[in-house]
Amino acid sequence: MTSEPVPDAPVKRRRGFWIFLRDVVVIIVIAALVSFVVKSFVVRSFYIPSASMEKTLLVNDRILVDELTPRWTGYERGDVVVFTDPGGWLPVKQKAPPRPLIIEWVDGLLTLIGLSSSDSEDHLVKRLIGLPGDHVVCCNSLGQITINGAPIDELSYLNLPEGDTAASNEPFDVTVPERSIWVLGDNRDRSQDARAHQELPSGGFVPLDDVVGKAFLTTWPLSRIGTIDGHHDIFNGVPEPE
Repeated sequence: MTSEPVPDAPVKRRRGFWIFLRDVVVIIVIAALVSFVVKSFVVRSFYIPSASMEKTLLVNDRILVDELTPRWTGYERGDVVVFTDPGGWLPVKQKAPPRPLIIEWVDGLLTLIGLSSSDSEDHLVKRLIGLPGDHVVCCNSLGQITINGAPIDELSYLNLPEGDTAASNEPFDVTVPERSIWVLGDNRDRSQDARAHQELPSGGFVPLDDVVGKAFLTTWPLSRIGTIDGHHDIFNGVPEPE
């Protein structure tokens, strides 16, 4: 009588392990690709590095920015928008000390797939006040900004010193060019916004091509999770520009 060969169990276990490892790698790659597409074209995460948008957004808040919808619907007055520096808005950054190469790789990967927001300090976040063609003036006798001759009452979201009701202590009179917007911070006395950059070649306007998207949700800290209000009703009485 001849005995039948015994299956090589260790070989099967090794083969099973490599199949499992292959499947894990495939899942990770697919997840990274999906996250990259979402981050590049749909939703992106940022943190807030300054107090210019208080009380709407606080320092170190983390927010989600809708990149997709505005490409179809455009922007509205009141939207809180994130944009890249049009040139001269941000101070020149000091060169950071070199980090270990592995840290750079990990941070680059996490930023690529949307799990890190290390480039937040290279962007700005403000409230959109004027659309292309709008004539924006500050201020009328009540301290309100007017858009195309209509006053807007911003006190519901402005962070002003006690007793101050003027929407801006810096007067301005601008007409927004095509493909640009006029933006201001909610914390007007602590915001280096369009008013502070009128002497630049851009005139203080932000080209729409520099706008990343519209902030719609605060995600961190947990106590502040919630939607970001555009207060669009405040602008309902504004007529279209001539």
